[in-house]
Amino acid sequence: MISNVRPAGWEVPEAWWYVGIVSMVMCALFRLPVPTLGEFSGSLLSFVGLVTLLVYGKKFRRSVPLWLLWAALVVQLITWALGYFHHPEWLPDYPKLGRLAKSFVFIAVAWWLGGSTRTTLLIWGLALVGVLIATLLPSAINDWRLGLLGRRVDFNIHNAQHISMFLGAGLIGLLAFSQLFLAAGQWSWLRRGGWGIGVLLCLMGVIVTQTRASWLALAIVLPLMGLVWTAWNLKKGSEVRLSRTFIVAGLIGIVMGIGVLFTFHDSMSKRLNSESEVVAQVVEGDFDNIPLTSAGVRLVSWQASLSWIAERPIVGWGEDAGSLVMRQTEGISPQLKAFGHLHNSLLELLVSYGLLGLSVFVVLGWWVASGTWKAWRNGYMPGNMTLFAYSFFLFWLIVNSFESFMFYWSGIHLFNIVMGGLVTHIWLAEQAENSL
Repeated sequence: MISNVRPAGWEVPEAWWYVGIVSMVMCALFRLPVPTLGEFSGSLLSFVGLVTLLVYGKKFRRSVPLWLLWAALVVQLITWALGYFHHPEWLPDYPKLGRLAKSFVFIAVAWWLGGSTRTTLLIWGLALVGVLIATLLPSAINDWRLGLLGRRVDFNIHNAQHISMFLGAGLIGLLAFSQLFLAAGQWSWLRRGGWGIGVLLCLMGVIVTQTRASWLALAIVLPLMGLVWTAWNLKKGSEVRLSRTFIVAGLIGIVMGIGVLFTFHDSMSKRLNSESEVVAQVVEGDFDNIPLTSAGVRLVSWQASLSWIAERPIVGWGEDAGSLVMRQTEGISPQLKAFGHLHNSLLELLVSYGLLGLSVFVVLGWWVASGTWKAWRNGYMPGNMTLFAYSFFLFWLIVNSFESFMFYWSGIHLFNIVMGGLVTHIWLAEQAENSL
């Protein structure tokens, strides 16, 4: 039997529909707190999703994301083939295509979401709940106490930068959709209470993980969100009209923020000032004696990657190029050779797959950014989701400038969950336009 739950173009047999929805829910909720279950669910939703899309989603087979997925596979084949003749000793015996393909799992997510705003918000909400649960597990909850004492913590999620990325994105989402949580109506007390707890945990989590890239990103993104929200409301009327609940919630949020910042003032100041020596040396142009601090490691790895990119700018060096740069570049200390990445997704992409690989993601970024705008203008994407989309894009670009999140499971998971929700609305808008 063909399901008629979703819009035209999204028809799929009922059994497959339930497989997709259940696997997507399990992946969103359990990817962090129960990694084995979450990873299996993610593999299931992506495989079944792509197969059913190709079989039943004929209107989407020629969509831009599908073409870019095929392009990403071809780019990896080209890079491996040309590299095999140039530096075979540094390449595997056969091409591994999953490194870039994993970043296109959002195609399956968008397919299973079926153009539904409600389902998208549910999945995003479950993903955030999963992140917060991961910080409250018995193996991780003690990190809250250590964090309050000024220690840098990671809640057993790879390292502090990765959980900070999740919590920062969660904070942006909670603020972007705050009006949904704070609106009057049924269960309003539960929604408002949950929103307040979520904001507090995300804000405190971002602080105790002590990741300066997230701090920088949020320091830029959150004020811009406020300006955009204010400008939009001023455009709709002569003055910004706020409900009493929203004002009270805003004041409580400001008080909480000031309290949290005051509580962690010493640890934040220490963390921010810890790289002053590196900054001073960079300003003076002394790159030869940079200390191997967090910033120092990044500067050394970035500088090392430039010559490798310049040597093979079009196709790159292959999937393990980040590690290759750190191992084979002369003059890099033995401590740094243990690092297998470049702490920057853009440089990692360029050194691995060159301008060909970069072009795939530039086209994808442009298509999603312009498609989000068109979907909002035509009424197929809510304004708060559009605000979240562009805020997340900026946050994502900044944090990926200091860590190679696009090549870690954590960054890939967050990217696919968010992108899937946006792409499903872009597809909905495109289908509506094509039917006119």
